[in-house]
Amino acid sequence: MDIKKLVKPDIRSLRAYQAEEIPCRVKLDANESPYSAVSGQRSAIGFKKNLQALNRYPDPQAASLRKLMAKELKVKPQNILHGNGSDELIYNLITVFGGPVLYPVPTFSMYGIISQALGERKIGIPLDNEFDLDTDAFVKTIKRRSPKLIFLSSPNNPTGNCFSEDRILKIIRQSKGVVIVDEAYQPFSDRKSFIPLIQKYKNLVVLRTLSKIGLAGLRVGFMIAGADIINEVNKVRLPFNINSLSQKVAEAALQNKKQMRTDIRLIISERKRLFKEMGRMDGIRPYPSDANFIFFKAENGDRIYGDLLKKGVLIRNMKGAADSCLRVTVGTPAENEAFLKALEQIL
Repeated sequence: MDIKKLVKPDIRSLRAYQAEEIPCRVKLDANESPYSAVSGQRSAIGFKKNLQALNRYPDPQAASLRKLMAKELKVKPQNILHGNGSDELIYNLITVFGGPVLYPVPTFSMYGIISQALGERKIGIPLDNEFDLDTDAFVKTIKRRSPKLIFLSSPNNPTGNCFSEDRILKIIRQSKGVVIVDEAYQPFSDRKSFIPLIQKYKNLVVLRTLSKIGLAGLRVGFMIAGADIINEVNKVRLPFNINSLSQKVAEAALQNKKQMRTDIRLIISERKRLFKEMGRMDGIRPYPSDANFIFFKAENGDRIYGDLLKKGVLIRNMKGAADSCLRVTVGTPAENEAFLKALEQIL
């Protein structure tokens, strides 16, 4: 039996997302925080009690966690929906609304991968020379193709920059579908969140995650939107989608935000230092970043990526998104110093 003949054509032609685990002494490839948001005694809050209760299903509504996150984001609990990471919420949105699905390129690859996996048409619009949204191209495509969903990651991955607020607003106003502003990296930016605008724009959805601020291992994400959208997407949410331990550890972190905010400030400070030092190197062009990583162009990027790996420093080769471009996550001061020294030696 040829199993491939049973597989849907869209899946046969799909390439799986590659999240490779390459053992390395300095790991700066996945945009994770180098600091745990829950450490010491804080990690034990409610932990023993919940270990004893693992014979019970987790709270399907994640009511306590949603309440805490709603307070943090200054929204009502009915305007927030929990997901097993932002990926699951992206999947649910495309399941509910369908396609066409519109997004800029390069951007977070899961928008296109999930669209194709669900058999929906995907449309990528190239960013302009400043890595900003080409609003003319977006508006023309909106009028011609009537996309059901538009994904805008701001700050954008992999370019690191925030899109212009006026361009995002123009797309929201022009669209007759749902516009999702993915703010996974917003905690590292001084730009305002779009969350306060969900009451004004009924077709606006904002995504947030705990993955970039020290809790990547929990897989906890949130969708913020009007109650109408929340109710529809909740219909396809799998029951018990966030396990008990993830819920309780996330709650502990949100109840003790002081250390998390300190860590974010340190990452921003180190990002500025990395950008400055990389800008002094011949053949390296770092781009301004509002995220916890730096996107940069390098002469012979493939060679630099390989040579860094030989020195025990793992970053991300972005050759599939842009020629001779690489992306380095902001790590601890010691990790960043190791990266800078290795890069300088290679150059």
